[in-house]
Amino acid sequence: MGNPGLTVNKSILNKLIENANNHDFTLQLDNKTYGLKNVTITKSSTPVTKPMTRGGVYFTDTNVYKIKAATTDLSIVPMFSKVMLGPNTDFKELELKTSIETGGKKKSVTLLVYLTNTMQSSLKVELNMVLMKIISE
Repeated sequence: MGNPGLTVNKSILNKLIENANNHDFTLQLDNKTYGLKNVTITKSSTPVTKPMTRGGVYFTDTNVYKIKAATTDLSIVPMFSKVMLGPNTDFKELELKTSIETGGKKKSVTLLVYLTNTMQSSLKVELNMVLMKIISE
């Protein structure tokens, strides 16, 4: 699973980081779409000193891009055990979808991410993810 390193278009990534909260993001999971709010994308250092495969499961570099988002659709909660990184290796990449304007044209953008953890309240679920790849059309 996972890609050997982060695959991104830096100009698209920078636009998303600068204006993440101004974009409409959705999460695609098991043929259902979940709206996301309060999206932030930040660059963060990892506890590794050189690029490596973590836990024999996915590749990480010394820096990663972390994405935080929230959804009020609590029907997503039962899906977490199938998709979240954790003590097991049974997880999958999730797709976040949005669009950006570049060169006067609107481009669809898909972010492939791994869900690392969640925090749930009675009103919402906060998702913490690691960005693996950006695909733009």
